[in-house]
Amino acid sequence: MLNRRTLRIKIMQSLFAYEQCKEADYQIALEHIEAVFQPDLNSMQVQDKALLKIQRHAATKQFEKQFLEQPFKENADARVNKVVDEAFSLNQKLSKKDFDFFRKNIVLEVEKINLFYFSVLNLVPVFAAVASQDKKISPKNFNSNPLMIALRDNAELKKNTLRSGGSWDQKNDVVRGWFRDCVKPDKEFLRYAALTDTDLDAHKAFTKYLIRKIILGDTAINAHFEEEDLRWAEDHEIVKSMADKTLKSLNEKTGAIEIQKLSLDWEEDKIFIERLFVASSKLEKPYHELIANNTKNWEVDRLPLTDRVILEMAIAEMIDFPNIPVKVTINEYIELAKQYSTPKSRQFINGILDVISKELKQDGRIKKSGRGLMDNK
Repeated sequence: MLNRRTLRIKIMQSLFAYEQCKEADYQIALEHIEAVFQPDLNSMQVQDKALLKIQRHAATKQFEKQFLEQPFKENADARVNKVVDEAFSLNQKLSKKDFDFFRKNIVLEVEKINLFYFSVLNLVPVFAAVASQDKKISPKNFNSNPLMIALRDNAELKKNTLRSGGSWDQKNDVVRGWFRDCVKPDKEFLRYAALTDTDLDAHKAFTKYLIRKIILGDTAINAHFEEEDLRWAEDHEIVKSMADKTLKSLNEKTGAIEIQKLSLDWEEDKIFIERLFVASSKLEKPYHELIANNTKNWEVDRLPLTDRVILEMAIAEMIDFPNIPVKVTINEYIELAKQYSTPKSRQFINGILDVISKELKQDGRIKKSGRGLMDNK
């Protein structure tokens, strides 16, 4: 099941990708200026290369100042001003397109976890069916496995699969190949298939093994999910946890299982994602300056991008989420730095956020409310 740390990781990854896109958009704008002020090799007129070089240099400097929101004077050459405006407009258009894409895509990426969860659950009865059709394997244990039967017959799983995806109906050849190469040669599979006396514990143990070690283990099946999901390293653990809870939910009397929910309150989680992504990506200039002032010999633009994103997210969360204690926020982003940044980043992030949080409290820019938050006023 999702937790707020998982959501922060998803937001951090999207912000990291967005920042990389912004750098690319900036270069595209500069390339536009470069291209405009190149000699026209198809022109019949003599090209003034020296003038073009001067115009290109002036336009580039003017664009850089405008981009950084620094004071600048328009050039006396109208063509230079026109090209700078074109480059700036192009940059803004590309950046907005990227922003809209990542803001929308975070939610879609999180919701895709459900698809992989349903896919894993559906593989269990599919493999059982394939095993039952193999003349060299006794079908008894697979046909009587209550978990495989429960997954096969679960109406909610069928409905969710139909709505969200996760069916293997159109991939019979792929599934049979996995069964041949990954499942059938497995010693535990062969031991289970050969059992003459099985009880519920044996059925449970094998089904758990099938999911954990064969479907989600170091196999071609897991490699398939890696190819389908760029964030599988994190999503893998969520899917495995949800699948484990599904197996544990088996009601021995009714034979029913409970399909897990990705989130206890998905609507609230979507609001959290939206607010934190927007607040972090639109962090106002004074807060960037606050980071710069507290990073001693480091300029903000020279910080590792991951550290910069983590600091910006932490500040945005401290300011825009009054119900989250400052200590919780700092600890969460220290953990993100520990997991995703450089070896020294954990102490660096801890020290910077501690100083910044105190300064923001003194200035009244952090205002916390709610039970247990009085010490964060």
